[in-house]
Amino acid sequence: MGHLIEVAFKGNRKDFFLWESDELPPLHAAVIVDADRGEDLGHVHTLGDQAAHRSAGAAHGLGDASPAKKARRLATSDEVRRLDDTRLQDEDARRKAMERVKANQLVMKLSDAEWQWDHKKLTFYFTAEKRVDFRNLVRELASMFRTRIELKQIGVRDEAKRLDGIGRCGRQYCSSSWLPELRPVNLGVAKDQRLSLNPSQISGACGRLMCCLRYEHEFYVQQRKRFPKEGKLLKTSRGEEKVVSNDIFRERVTLRGVDGEIRALPLADLRSEMEAAGGAFPTPSASPIDQLLKVSAMDETLELDPVDDDEEEAAPSEIETVMADSGSLAEPAEDEEATDAPRKPHRRRGRRGGRRNRAGRDRGPSGGESAGPAASA
Repeated sequence: MGHLIEVAFKGNRKDFFLWESDELPPLHAAVIVDADRGEDLGHVHTLGDQAAHRSAGAAHGLGDASPAKKARRLATSDEVRRLDDTRLQDEDARRKAMERVKANQLVMKLSDAEWQWDHKKLTFYFTAEKRVDFRNLVRELASMFRTRIELKQIGVRDEAKRLDGIGRCGRQYCSSSWLPELRPVNLGVAKDQRLSLNPSQISGACGRLMCCLRYEHEFYVQQRKRFPKEGKLLKTSRGEEKVVSNDIFRERVTLRGVDGEIRALPLADLRSEMEAAGGAFPTPSASPIDQLLKVSAMDETLELDPVDDDEEEAAPSEIETVMADSGSLAEPAEDEEATDAPRKPHRRRGRRGGRRNRAGRDRGPSGGESAGPAASA
């Protein structure tokens, strides 16, 4: 039956393959795998039970399906050196393609280029805000590089994942290191976590809201269920006190008494005081996590129509348009949302641009307005 292995390629691109040999390859070993009309070289990322677990949950996973592509064999040292030489040619190919993009006056940004190990295909990854007609560009690139050309449109989150880097936390991007799927993030998540809505404080290197805001949100929701609602009046050993704030990390509650005295005490001590005073410990009724994370009007969405290409240069299936479900647009602010709606024509408010048929105005013989003493006569 073979074994399932996950192989990593350039730009954190990963795919699953079938390893037919009984003996599994070593982890991080270089292997030759089936590719589009040829062969490619990658490194083993996971194997065995871990690969099966990732295949069931990762965005590039196969689910319950069996892998259609196979991992052929372990790569030799000469083949690995050949891959290193191929990677050195990627930047040169991207620069040449950028010249053709400018010559064709296309509004698109080429983020990266990737040669297939056997040089039978060259893939360009680009970002664009609108639909781009790149049919002429594909023809020019195919004649320039004498190989099969593939253009893939990706979002800015996918671009950051592919190019990799260090985030504001000082660690590698979550999208590049471990995050299995890039999902949209909305401003409601940042508000629920009581974060500053300053874009420079909550945006990542890609210019969009940080991915960690979404997968950390569940922790905030679960923790707040254990605390009383802010502004609630509680009956403690000192009488009635009002909840000023909650520190979910240190598990402390700040209270203000009737006399204005403010004190902070651990959550466990507050619960004990309320039980001793004969009061019930209230907890806010939290909504389900799915409801808090539902897509709102500020969600990131981008729908692009796929560009049809000539079959001679590349089949339509070869030109992939990656949608923004994986996270590609920033969440517009409330004032930005108003600019997206069609504006009403501006009506001048002046002596000549006032409203018609107002009191004191009459229509002349020619259909125009007559005002002043003659109109009232």
